Amino acid sequence: MEECKIINLYSLDETIAKELLLKYTYPWEVLPHIEEFILELGKKLPKDEYKKVGEDVWIHKTATVFESSYIKGPAIICKNAEIRHCAFIRGKAIVGEDAVVGNSTELKNVILFNRVQVPHYNYVGDSILGYKSHMGAGSITSNVKSDKTLVVIKDKEKKIETNLKKVGAMLGDKVEVGCGSILNPGTIIGKNTNIYPLSSVRGVIAENSIYKSNSEIIEKI
Repeated sequence: MEECKIINLYSLDETIAKELLLKYTYPWEVLPHIEEFILELGKKLPKDEYKKVGEDVWIHKTATVFESSYIKGPAIICKNAEIRHCAFIRGKAIVGEDAVVGNSTELKNVILFNRVQVPHYNYVGDSILGYKSHMGAGSITSNVKSDKTLVVIKDKEKKIETNLKKVGAMLGDKVEVGCGSILNPGTIIGKNTNIYPLSSVRGVIAENSIYKSNSEIIEKI
């Protein structure tokens, strides 16, 4: 499961949450600690750069936040991020520098690295999205199994118990998710991988791949 490790999925210099991520081996181990980290980091953010709005919401003064969006704390919106019309941030969210949270997109318990784009009708919950990753219109992370049992990370015959009921998707740097795709609970997608539109993805997908279907995953040339 080397490909699932934080150090192999993410460029840690591209997130304000680097200190948190360095404490753990696998990204899903971070999920229960996002809220506490935001509350502690928020107190330390430079007041000449960030404005505290409402209860435990810190927004960089260069960020663009549409009046019709909703942000519940704790949350940090970083430099030059854009929170568009009717975006719904339900708390425990870090939105990185130059990231885009688009029309009717919903976030909950997430870390979006710098330059992530979730621009159109996306749901991202209990997930970590790496630098410059992009989710096409209508693609979502499913974070709870239908039988409500604990999520298990599966890579062929290998398995890791997360001991968590809610785990969405972990997207490495520069992952492209096609429109209308569903990333099932516990999906791990390696760096520089493309997911075809309308895909239903589960398990571990190797870096530098093109995912056409569960039976057709090819290596990028």
